[in-house]
Amino acid sequence: MQLDFTEEHEMIRQAARDFARNQLLPGVIERDNHQKFPADEIKMMGELGLMGMMVNPKYGGGGMDTISYVLAMEEISKIDASASVCMSVNNSLVCWGIESFASEELKMRYLPDLTAGRKIGAFCLSEPEAGSDATSQRTTALDMGDHYLLNGTKNWITNGNSASVYIVIAQTDVDKGHRGINAFIVERDWPGFQVGKKEDKMGIRGSDTHSIMFTDVKVPKSHRIGEDGFGFKFAMKVLSGGRIGIAAQALGIASGAYELSVQYARERKAFGTEIMNHQAIQFKLADMATEIEAARLLCLKAAWLKDQHLDYDSASAQAKLFASSVAMKVTTEAVQVHGGYGYVKEYHVERLMRDAKITQIYEGTSEVQRIVIARSLYK
Repeated sequence: MQLDFTEEHEMIRQAARDFARNQLLPGVIERDNHQKFPADEIKMMGELGLMGMMVNPKYGGGGMDTISYVLAMEEISKIDASASVCMSVNNSLVCWGIESFASEELKMRYLPDLTAGRKIGAFCLSEPEAGSDATSQRTTALDMGDHYLLNGTKNWITNGNSASVYIVIAQTDVDKGHRGINAFIVERDWPGFQVGKKEDKMGIRGSDTHSIMFTDVKVPKSHRIGEDGFGFKFAMKVLSGGRIGIAAQALGIASGAYELSVQYARERKAFGTEIMNHQAIQFKLADMATEIEAARLLCLKAAWLKDQHLDYDSASAQAKLFASSVAMKVTTEAVQVHGGYGYVKEYHVERLMRDAKITQIYEGTSEVQRIVIARSLYK
């Protein structure tokens, strides 16, 4: 594994950094206050190539590697985690899932619009009684011969009201347990599809999170992803890659809080000198820098393994587990470094602290990551 980046990597990182600072930063506090989805910004991200970075160019994607994706995710997340989670779901869960496992017909039908940002994707796995336990699906897809009849409710769906294309995990044969689960591509405008209430969240408030209801939604057989019974394996494979994106998001949140803290410590004076000169602050910043760098290396290792087509399940779980913990620690300390100013919205770190918490929860809680890592030890 090489630790230096190519010229292309650096260009991608710089492009994402410039976009985040010039386009996302000006309205990020207002979007957070009003829970406003960054629709215009997401369209621009699509035009910039950030919504389908790893997709083959023949489907409209950027054909980039996972390391490029991690670098871009970190830069976007430094400024706006609500925009970056939309980017993560579209890239990691939806586009990668369709390109890797769906039929050629479905790839050609959906990927060009998804990669260009003309349409946004959503991933529907969690349910009121099936979060971390993904085998307990109660959403059903009854085989009717030439189509499936989809019924049930999904919870905590990122891009819930903004998406047009939804990957839905449902139980087809209860007697087969997890081998009776399938994955389907469902369109928003099909009869029986309904978007539920919007969640009022602590963090990532610009991201629209909704419940989704299905009532006798007819899903063509051609919209099933993979062979019959492949749905659970599909979800696990997709989530394993998705954890790299969320790890990179957590890394970006931590990096953003750290950079703001360094800037503030250089400007703020106390007891006759900049607080950067006080050992109490120096030690906080030193710990931040060290833990962020460790998280970055875990993210890059998982991305490298994925690019080399090696087993990355444990590495992605380790990256997400550690990076999300670092995000919480660093943002909390960033608020402390800022003192009273850290507790108000103007200085951004209070938002980053609120945004950090969800990285320990979605796409597999920290407890689930430990289960994944522990199981890998026995292989």
